[in-house]
Amino acid sequence: MKAAELRGKSDEELKVLLEELAAEHLKLRFQKATSQITNTARIRQVKQEVARIQTVMSERRRG
Repeated sequence: MKAAELRGKSDEELKVLLEELAAEHLKLRFQKATSQITNTARIRQVKQEVARIQTVMSERRRG
């Protein structure tokens, strides 16, 4: 999801999305540790999406 799309979402929607991605990241980390992961690139994608969301939320706090 692009940053422009994230800026159009409310704070609550961003928080929910952040929680979902954090849970997915945890799941992927466990899969990697147990050698069950099929798409290792997804870990990087999830981390980048989390960073984008956190950036948008930080921008809003700063004004």
